[in-house]
Amino acid sequence: MSSSQKHRSATVSRSVSAAKPPDTRKSQHKRARFDAGGRRNTSKSGLKDAPHIDAPKKSANKVKIRDTPGEATVDIRLAKGKAKQVQQDGHTATASQLPSLPTTFKIIAGSYEKILYGLEGVFPVTEDGALSPSVPALTPIFIFPAHVGCVKAVAASPGGGKWLASGSTDEIVKVWDLRRRKEVGGLIQHVGSITHLEFPSRTHLLSASEDGTLCLFHTRDWAVLRSLKGHKGRINCVAVHPSGKAALSVGKDRTLRMWDFMRGRGSASTKLGKEGELVRWSTAGTMLAVQAQSTIDLYSTDMNLLHSINHLSRIQDIKFSTRSGGEGQVLLVGAEDKKVSVYEMEEGETQFTVIAEFIGHSNRVKALDTLAIAYPSNSAKPSISTILLSTASSDGKIHVYNLAALPALGQALTAPEQIEPLVAYDTKGTRLTCITMADGEMVAVPQAARKRKQPGDDEDDSDEDESEEGSEEGTEKDEEEGDSEGDAELEEVEDADESEECEHST
Repeated sequence: MSSSQKHRSATVSRSVSAAKPPDTRKSQHKRARFDAGGRRNTSKSGLKDAPHIDAPKKSANKVKIRDTPGEATVDIRLAKGKAKQVQQDGHTATASQLPSLPTTFKIIAGSYEKILYGLEGVFPVTEDGALSPSVPALTPIFIFPAHVGCVKAVAASPGGGKWLASGSTDEIVKVWDLRRRKEVGGLIQHVGSITHLEFPSRTHLLSASEDGTLCLFHTRDWAVLRSLKGHKGRINCVAVHPSGKAALSVGKDRTLRMWDFMRGRGSASTKLGKEGELVRWSTAGTMLAVQAQSTIDLYSTDMNLLHSINHLSRIQDIKFSTRSGGEGQVLLVGAEDKKVSVYEMEEGETQFTVIAEFIGHSNRVKALDTLAIAYPSNSAKPSISTILLSTASSDGKIHVYNLAALPALGQALTAPEQIEPLVAYDTKGTRLTCITMADGEMVAVPQAARKRKQPGDDEDDSDEDESEEGSEEGTEKDEEEGDSEGDAELEEVEDADESEECEHST
């Protein structure tokens, strides 16, 4: 048999092996169950039914959560120097990292009607390399019913936007491949509605549920690394520290809990006296915000109350963001007053005022998200970066704003500046519930602007080969590269506290 025949034979063997049905024998290990083939997608989305994915052979180590007795002080004074890494991995990259910023973007929104909306935003470029106009064009790339219940949470992986996760009242976390626009599978690990989803890094997914547990998955094989218990009731929101080493969560039990990802356990908790609905870290991780109805409490990392913001209407979503120029940060607040209010967060200030308002919606702003992008250019000049804001409203519309339109830092204002959206998309009355922004294609970035190779370049190159060849070998190579470039701190969770165990729902 020739070498080429042997190669084809090996390829066929791998394909046949991958197509075999999963082993139905009971396993001693607790695994995440993948359920994809039994649920049919509509043809409108262009997504095909994903094959059943066998659970990984190696089970994750288990750990027992030992809650700190009493009202322990939550102290999260992490080492300095992490802000640079966070800005590179997250959506707040600085001007020095322009070559790693996407020039296009994607917006994904969920709704009460169980539908997922996927939009792609592209900035037009003229032949001479100028932007004309500097307004993105939104194009629908998929619209389909993704769940059998209300979609309550969506999240996209950073550093390329390959993975999309959606959570619903049907208790399933579905995973999608955004680049190939197909379903990967369903993670059945919770026994309650999914309330929060977040990708701390390209290689890990964190989910929270009404069953009071948090689950940490590995994107390489979607195995459950940890199932964390501690809350007595529904978890409303989770916020991972920019360093990736810790996270905070708030829930119905009126407590704020801290989770140590290095050890894979809960480390401390404190009583808030009220049910926290949202918790957010500042961009540098030096301050946190806890929202309850129309109040936002700002704390230092040692849980000293710095300031309380009493908003004029019921708050739906909040998010810290840097300015487009990279200097200073603002707090974006979406509420039932049909707009997003922008609070200036200056260091040392005790009073925070609204400097601008993003307007245009006719109903409450249900959710918002931000993404740093680079304007495309065909010239040899370096691209210009900015930060876009996308909002989802109960009026069925998705708006996109530019944070570059904010007033200058320290500018004296007599009234908040009113900012109209760059572009809007109308879903024709759909009640939107959640939204996320994902990186688009890395195109039209001048070669002269590349000072060093970025971590996402290898993954993008491998994906191009996969799309051309359509081989399973390319898929395996892409996943291995993404795994090796992932967050090392989160990887250590898998090896921590091997002797400790916890019981969790399957």
